[in-house]
Amino acid sequence: MSASGEQSRPFPVPAPPGGHALRLPHPLASGSVGATSGTGHGAAGELPVVDEVSAGGLVVALLGGVPHAAVIARRNRGGRLEWCLPKGHLEGDETEVEAAVREIAEETGVSGTVRTVLGVIDYWFTGDDRRVHKVVHHFLLHATGGRLTVEDDPDAEAESVAWVPLSQLGTRLSYPNERRIAASATGLGLDAPEWEHVRTGEDDG
Repeated sequence: MSASGEQSRPFPVPAPPGGHALRLPHPLASGSVGATSGTGHGAAGELPVVDEVSAGGLVVALLGGVPHAAVIARRNRGGRLEWCLPKGHLEGDETEVEAAVREIAEETGVSGTVRTVLGVIDYWFTGDDRRVHKVVHHFLLHATGGRLTVEDDPDAEAESVAWVPLSQLGTRLSYPNERRIAASATGLGLDAPEWEHVRTGEDDG
């Protein structure tokens, strides 16, 4: 379901090799308030339920022969800087794929092409006046251009961005479910020459 309650359109990309996309329930996501699992029942069951959909994922480039992903740092509600995958809400009539490409470019400065689905993170959290069912679609993108910058983030949420080797994402990313999403990209041949970053002539960081 999209944020407006309409059913989202199918992904125009293939499922990952060897199986179905990874679906991960109930992470304590950045910015969530009183995150809980469930289906909208219980103590907060009388609050209105809102569906929210976001998309993002891993934009990968082969740098010096090593697969890297662009990740961002944001402040959580407690003021702590946390490293996470770029992502954001769908806008207008966007598909999940279109939103992932746009959000990643805005938050990292790196443009990319979607290659496959990595997985879905699904969770609930409760705010002051509503209970939110949040679904985040993650894709694997091949970096095709751009340079690392947070200056194009319209919400100014990303404070920093960095190329991080895929092998180090398990220690850099703050949230376990995002670490699992990143781990699902291993074994997909991302060290092949075709993943070499198409550079723009600018400093890529």
